[in-house]
Parts: sequence; C-alpha cells; structure tokens
Amino acid sequence: HVQLVESGGGSVAAGGSLRLSCVATGYDYSSGCGGWIRQPPGKKLEWVSSITASGTTSYSNSVRGRFTISQDTSKNTLYLEMNSLDVSDTAVYYCGAGRYCSLSYITIWGQGTQVTV
Repeated sequence: HVQLVESGGGSVAAGGSLRLSCVATGYDYSSGCGGWIRQPPGKKLEWVSSITASGTTSYSNSVRGRFTISQDTSKNTLYLEMNSLDVSDTAVYYCGAGRYCSLSYITIWGQGTQVTV
C-alpha cells in the first residue's frame, strides 16, 4: 500500500519558520521525484519545490531563497524547511511523488497539511 503522510504544518507569525515532513511507505523516493505542491485558499495548485533521486533541487520563484527541500533516503522522508514565511505562503501543502518532477507526473499524493501565516 503506497502512502505519503505529511506533518509539521501549523500557524506561525510572519517571518517565522516551519518544517514539513513527508514519510513514504510503499514508495522509494530514490526511484523518482519528490515534490511539494501547495494550494492557497481560493487558488489553484502551485508547484513549490522538487528534488530528484540524484538530489537535484528546484524551486518556484516565490519561495527560492526562503525554502529548502531535502530528503533522507534512509528514512524515506521528504522535508521542506520554510523560513521567512509570509502571509502569501498560507496554503494547504501537499507532498507528492512520481517519475518526473512535473505536476502532471505526480501520481502519489499526501493528504495535505495546513500552513497559516
């Protein structure tokens, strides 16, 4: 049974930090791409960040320099360190996994965790 489970969301003041985690069961992050996608209230899904099996990272312009994605393959866990949070970062954050780092290739989704700034 393939499952992604996020944790670490919550409410934080502007300028604060949060760290999201996403534990995978039945899926190995080293086999493809792991990513974070968010959905602000009333808006469509937005690609935030991704990391390939080889460790290549990418970020959206809106979070570059403030967010850091990483993975611990020994724990099969994906992380998103979020610093200097702004009210515009308020969203439901989903972790996803798939063969390639593109929204259309994400085939496994977590349940989402709310981040409120």
